This record gives sequence, structure tokens and C-alpha cells, in this order.
Amino acid sequence: MKTLTPRGSDKPKTAPADAIRLPEPALALSKRDEPVSRSLSKAVFLHLEGKLRDALKELREAVDRGERQPALFSAMGHLEYELHEYEAAVKSYTRLLELEPAHRTGHFNRAVCLGKLGSWAEAEAAFQKALACDASRTEAQLGLGTCLVHLDRAEDALRVFTNYLVRFPDHEEATFGKAVALQLAGRFEEAAQIYQRILARNPRSEQCLANLVVMNLARQDYEPVRRYAEMLRALAPDSQVALEALATAAFSSGDFSAAAQYARRLTEIVPDHFENWFNLGVAYQKLGNFPHAAEAYSRAALLKPDSAQVLLDLGVVHQKLGDLAAARAAYERALQLEPNLAGAIWNLALVLEQQGERAEAEKLYARLPENNPESEEASFRLGYLRLLRGEFRGSSEAFLACLRKRADWPEAHLNAGIAFWRGGDPGAARRAFEKVLALKPGSTDALRGLAALALEQADYAQAFDLHRRLIDAGERSPELFYNIGLICQKRNQVRDAILYYQEALKEDPEFPEALLNLGHALRFIGREEEARACWRRAIVAKPELAQNYFEPSEP
Repeated sequence: MKTLTPRGSDKPKTAPADAIRLPEPALALSKRDEPVSRSLSKAVFLHLEGKLRDALKELREAVDRGERQPALFSAMGHLEYELHEYEAAVKSYTRLLELEPAHRTGHFNRAVCLGKLGSWAEAEAAFQKALACDASRTEAQLGLGTCLVHLDRAEDALRVFTNYLVRFPDHEEATFGKAVALQLAGRFEEAAQIYQRILARNPRSEQCLANLVVMNLARQDYEPVRRYAEMLRALAPDSQVALEALATAAFSSGDFSAAAQYARRLTEIVPDHFENWFNLGVAYQKLGNFPHAAEAYSRAALLKPDSAQVLLDLGVVHQKLGDLAAARAAYERALQLEPNLAGAIWNLALVLEQQGERAEAEKLYARLPENNPESEEASFRLGYLRLLRGEFRGSSEAFLACLRKRADWPEAHLNAGIAFWRGGDPGAARRAFEKVLALKPGSTDALRGLAALALEQADYAQAFDLHRRLIDAGERSPELFYNIGLICQKRNQVRDAILYYQEALKEDPEFPEALLNLGHALRFIGREEEARACWRRAIVAKPELAQNYFEPSEP
């Protein structure tokens, strides 16, 4: 069965998207010599009364009437920003800049709105233009640094924040921005020192705690992960960052009960988040709670129906529950999405074997990629199924493919030997059985194989020795004693043959062939009445043995 690991737990997120706040837009004042629109004046009064939408409507109607003063568009952008209509605000500031390209706040405010929309590359360009228009605008430097962080340009962001802090060394936003840039650059120790300084001044800084959690997750240092995550939960009990981190730490230590607790809480807080349900399924599966694992994986599959991985894991728990039909359906859906998903190929083949569809199972085992860790086991299963249906050459080829990857596998050598033997290559069969004995001295299976080969080749001396080794190893099957009795009889060691037939009959008193041949051996030494009694019992047990009444069986 495929081994599962929690998804997402080994890939911590980078700093949260809102780790650094964008500055607020600047309020632009009209030039003294610029005529003020009556609509603008009215809009200002409406704004003062808290009637933002009425104010915006007044401005838009003025624009629709053909008024084109830059101040109108600047005011529209500001109102749209306050109403969180960021796309509209970007359009208003863009029209403002078409009228007045060097407007003192237009580029800056447009950049802030672009950042709110997550258009970080455009926002960066706009902040650059704002600085080109007014290099002293410090808020534009902070905005530029924020954009560079979100664009993963850590070194550029670090340079911007460091330059800003030369002028304003105690500015908390810039200090935090520098820590985030250091974190993104992989300079964790320096970042941690800054976060600790901020926490010393502000112990309730959730952002610092969240980023310390994320940073230590990246280093897989779970002791500080737990410490900072618990501190964060003390401030925000339902913090997703904290709960995800605690779940990951619990997975890492094998505390699947705790992992299930945290993952379950996450599903309650964010019920439409795929990873939360997936990880809850993993936790329950690790606990052996397969019904709950199946329920969690099913919810995850509903949220992300194109995930072959969750369908594979859903199949695994159904298979554990013995619901082969549900397991098969999950694996087949997974393979529709990812035809070469090795785990689904392997597990579906196992299910098909259990359902008696061996031909289909064979096809799947043959599909498993050579570089897959389970390919050697697939070759073994393929060889076994071919052996069952009598395709001995194909069977031996599959076992040899298996042994090329794992040369010290006794069972593979043993089955290869059987395939060689039945395929008419006794020399290769003998070598395979001897290899088993070299790897696993005293293997009764290998001894039986060699004994059968010796009998087939009429090497009765070796056959006798091998059968004796089996008896010495503790084997007590009636067939074993019967065979060695036949060998003794073939070598004219009749009295020894009688002893072995009698041993066979101790194990199975109604063994017809042993009774028949014991009769022949007893008659040979003159014990006619005992012989007849044996023959009677043999023919009663198996009437068709009457045809061998006058001749002893061949070994």
C-alpha cells in the first residue's frame, strides 16, 4: 500500500500576503488659482456628512456632463478608494494622470489602489513614477518596498527599507518590512532578531509571531514553531497560521491525535479549504480511524475533484475498510486524471487481484514505471500471476526483472526457480533454488524445489538426501514421507520404504497412494495378509487406484 505523508505540512507558506501594509492614499488639494467646480464643492459637503456614494454620484455626473478638471478625477479616485472600489479608483487616477502627468499625488494614489488589487508589478512602476515626481515622498518608498516584497525581489526590497531606515531608524513599518525582506532572502537569524525587537516593544504583534512561525517551519525547527504558534493563538485563538503550524509540528512528531484536533478545527473555521480536509484525512488514517479518514478525504475530493492524489488516498482507506468496490472506483477516477499515477496503478492492481480479475491486474502491474519504488513488487506480482496461468517464460522474465532491482529477495529467486522448472529449464531452476539457500539457509521451499528436480532427473541419492534434510528441518507432511518411501523402494531399500510409508500414514491414515505402495512393499518381504489389508483400504478410499494394483507407483 502506498505510504502517505501530510500534504502541505512540509511546504510552509511564505510571509502572509498582508504582512506589510500599503500606505494610505494622499489627499490632493486643488491649486489656489484653479477654479473649483460647483460639483466638487457639493461633493465635499456630502462627504463631510458621511454620504460617500452621493458625493461620488455628484462627481460622476459632472464628468458625464463634460467637466474635465483634474481635481474631479482626484476626488473620484479618493471616494472610490474609501468605498473599496479599487478598480474604479485606478481608472479615475489614470484619467487624472492623462490630464496632468506630473500630478503630485496621482501616481502614488494609483499605485496604492493597484496594490490593493494585487497588481504588484504595475504598482511598483507607479510608485517609481511617484518618486520620480517627488523624491521626498517617503510613503512612496514604503509602498515600493512593499511591492518588491510581494514580487519576491527580496534584495531590492531590503535595499529600499534599509535606505528608508537610515532617515527614520525607529519607523516600525519599515523595520518590519526589512525583517520580511531578510526572511524572504533566507537570512533567518537577522530577520528573527528584528522580529524579536519589535515584539519587545509590541508583544501583541500578530504579524511578527506569524512570520516567526513561518520562518521556523521553513527550517523545520518545530520547538520554536510550537512556542510562537501558541503565543499567536493566545492573541488570536482561531489563527489559521498558528493552527496550521501546530498541525504540522504534530505530524512531524507523530502526534496524530493532536494533528487531527488542529486540522479538525481548521475545517470548522474554513470549511471550504481543501488542504484542511486532506490533512484531517491523513491524521485520521495515521490513527487507524479509517471511517473518519474516508469522510475527510471525501470532503476534500468534493472541494477539489481534479485531485488525483486525494482520490488515491480515499481509495487506500476504502481498501483498508474492505470496501473494494469503493476503493476501485476511487483509483479508477484517479487514473482518469493522472494515467501514470503509480500508487493508483499499484493499488488498483491489488484490488483487481482480490476481485479475481487477474488478467486486468497483470496489465496494470506491467504499466508501473520502472523508476517507481514499487516497481520491483509489481514485477513480482506480475511474475506470480503469469506463473498461475502457466506462462512460464513470461513469469521467469518478470521475476528476473524484479531481481535486477533487488538481488537478495529469496521469494523472487524461489518463484523464478519454479517458473524455470515448469518452463523446461532445470539448470536455471536449480541455480535459483540454490541461490535461495545461500540467502536463506535451511529454506524448506528451496529444499523441496531441489528435491523435486532430483526426482525428475532420477538422481535418487540426491533426492533422498534432500528429503532427509527436510525431515531434519521439522517437516512432517504425509507427502514428504510418501516421496522418500518411493525413493527407498526405487533403490530396493524396501524395509526403509515401509517405515516411511508408515510415517506418511501416521500423518494421514487414509492416504490412498501410501496404502497402495505400502501393500506392495509388505508383499515383497512376504507379509501377504498385511499387504492385502492395505490394498483394500486404498481401493476403498480411491477406487481408481485399482489400475495400479499390480505395479508400485513411480516416485
